Amino acid sequence: MSARILVVDDVDVNVRLLEAKLTIEYYDVLTCTDGTTALTMAAESQPDLILLDVMMPGMDGFETCRRLKAQVETRHIPVVLVTALDGREDRIRGLDAGADDFLTKPIDDVVLFARVRSLTRLKQIMDELREREESSRRLGVDSDSVTRMRSEGGRVLIVDDDARQADKIVRELEGDHRATVETNPEAALIAAKGPLDLIIVNVAAQSFDGLRIVAQAKSGDARRAPILAIVEPSDRPRMVKALELGATDILARPVDPEELSARARSQIRRKRYTDFLRQKLDSSMEMAVTDALTGLHNRRYMTGQLQALVGRAAHGGASVAVLVLDIDHFKAVNDGFGHDAGDEVLVEFAVRLATNVRAVDLPCRMGGEEFVVVMPGADLEAAQRVAERIRRDIASAPFRVMSGREHLTVTISIGVAATTGEGDTPEALLKRADEGVYEAKAAGRNKVIAKAA
Repeated sequence: MSARILVVDDVDVNVRLLEAKLTIEYYDVLTCTDGTTALTMAAESQPDLILLDVMMPGMDGFETCRRLKAQVETRHIPVVLVTALDGREDRIRGLDAGADDFLTKPIDDVVLFARVRSLTRLKQIMDELREREESSRRLGVDSDSVTRMRSEGGRVLIVDDDARQADKIVRELEGDHRATVETNPEAALIAAKGPLDLIIVNVAAQSFDGLRIVAQAKSGDARRAPILAIVEPSDRPRMVKALELGATDILARPVDPEELSARARSQIRRKRYTDFLRQKLDSSMEMAVTDALTGLHNRRYMTGQLQALVGRAAHGGASVAVLVLDIDHFKAVNDGFGHDAGDEVLVEFAVRLATNVRAVDLPCRMGGEEFVVVMPGADLEAAQRVAERIRRDIASAPFRVMSGREHLTVTISIGVAATTGEGDTPEALLKRADEGVYEAKAAGRNKVIAKAA
């Protein structure tokens, strides 16, 4: 998996060493020697990961990281601080600045590439979601992602058989989050299927295999929740394996309360932002196939579904019927009472239509006052019966518009057609039903006309 990595260090030897290591592994490497240039390059080049030295003259790594995470264009880019400092205060300061992790000089190659793989994989997922969000924004869908960056009130599952350590973690998190502890691995995996913001796993547990918990959680229903793995600092193979299996962050034993709190905030904030992007994607997909006014499926959705159903019918599958419905004299409603009243009629019509079709049918709005119902498994006679039921219901009671001040009599003309054999196409089916609509209007409207092939 290739990725673009920005290396920032004021010492030329350090830059060249990291560049050589990463290039050998087929990463695309960009370099610079100061924080100001890093901010510009990150915004312009959009790297998948930034390896940022802490000790630089002028703007140090902490301030550079803070500014990267404050900019909309770069806040989603993972940042790993590279430092010769291994002190607790510096780790906490870096996490508070938004850093995703640390590498300590001299850099261990195994740890370096494990962290690079983990974070670039996450970045690629985020990029895909952000592209969908940008498409939604261009379509006019609201996208206020900044308000989704809260890191309080998280739902945290702690999987640990060390009662003292688990209690310490709960005490540190309970002020801002809701934390529960599971010591049984089977129960933990069941709990992990719930709506969680963070899972903390002690991979050094004595009574169960913590690495297996990480692997199973990431392959199941809990795969979207970030996992913070607690490891022994001397157990490098286990730490690397946890990252390879999908853990998104590492916390060394003994657990430092402030570092735990900072890492939890960072992971929960990212989880919520990712959830927000996914929700926007789901919303955009729904809007793409839904008529905004009536809530029925739109023409695009109807076309795809009808194509598939007619194709199956042409190869010996169940028949499919369509109803084409057109509201009679709808222009007179708009001209006489205004377009707002016309919209009220369309909304009420959609409700009556949806309540009179079968559960498997697909009522759709084609545009204007024209609607289509796709009826899987229906023949011409069955479709005609449903069409008559719809026609009677529409004409049976007036439509109340303009806050109930006006009661309008509404009728519809309906054309019905159904597949008959291998020669049918969606276009031919709709054309026959449309011809039925024209015949119904020519015959005085408020009628159903079935058209056989």
